[in-house]
Amino acid sequence: MNKTMTVVAATGNMHKLKEIREIFSGWHILSEREAGFSGEVEETGATFVENALIKARAVCRATGFAALADDSGLCVDALGGAPGILSARYSGGGDAENRALLLKNMAGVQSRGAHFACAVALVFPGGRELTAEGASFGEILHEERGTGGFGYDSLFYSADLKKSFAEATEEEKNAVSHRGRALAALEKLC
Repeated sequence: MNKTMTVVAATGNMHKLKEIREIFSGWHILSEREAGFSGEVEETGATFVENALIKARAVCRATGFAALADDSGLCVDALGGAPGILSARYSGGGDAENRALLLKNMAGVQSRGAHFACAVALVFPGGRELTAEGASFGEILHEERGTGGFGYDSLFYSADLKKSFAEATEEEKNAVSHRGRALAALEKLC
């Protein structure tokens, strides 16, 4: 792939957009708004890969640009992989409510293993599609730690970093995160 071509990040999440731009600093990444896309794409897939492809295809079709989408979530072993693909909508509220529900559901649970999973899809106007996946392993903390990051970062203790994602610098997190690993795998396919 020509790294100077324009790619639309198929996300309305400014945190994800920032991470994608930092990780793919050599690419010309547009936000959905910059590309003229203001629609909402319903994630109806049963897996992270399916949801990433749904989003990338819709944004590519609407804008005429290559589109890069991700779908990611927190998978907690003791909860049978939940919240999983429903991570952003786990509580029906925002990030703080999602974290509160996770802590409530993990009360008294000793085995706290978890991982963040991410699937990324890059869809080109000609129909070519690339997908890649990444994961980052750790455990769920008993209380929030750190003020950085977003989503569940303050509750996820990274096995790689030996601290929560919310305690890590952006560079540290991007080097070992599920999204960073998925994007690195995708870049190798380009």
